[in-house]
Amino acid sequence: MVKKATILGAKTAIPAHPTSKILDAVSNPHSDINYVTRFTCPEFTSICPVTGQPDFAHIFIDYIADKSILESKSLKLYLGSYRNHGAFHEDCTISVAKDIIKTIQPKWLRICGYWYPRGGIPIDIFYEYNSPPKKCLIPDMPIFDYKGRG
Repeated sequence: MVKKATILGAKTAIPAHPTSKILDAVSNPHSDINYVTRFTCPEFTSICPVTGQPDFAHIFIDYIADKSILESKSLKLYLGSYRNHGAFHEDCTISVAKDIIKTIQPKWLRICGYWYPRGGIPIDIFYEYNSPPKKCLIPDMPIFDYKGRG
């Protein structure tokens, strides 16, 4: 039985608060093979819970699906819902990973959050769920060197 997306095709506002209920899964059309899906969000934003100032990150999400894949519009809305959410970098990055895992139960997932400098210090968060299956092409994760103005 094919799972159908619940928000795809409908006009949908960005939710005011992140919740895993926003994320939507659909049936994996190629569940018989292992392949990597990569989502890249170069404009992720949240709010510092202490200062109320905006924080910005470049988020990479790689996963190997099992029976379900993540519906991309729901992911876009979910990530956008962090815009006014107050949380530290680590909390945002790991919460995204946990919510995706809860939604699609992937065979493998990796998330990397490259947070832009706050107080002159960039913060990078890396998390991996499970070991990747053998014989699957997994792209390298880019590591960005921080370059200040100059």
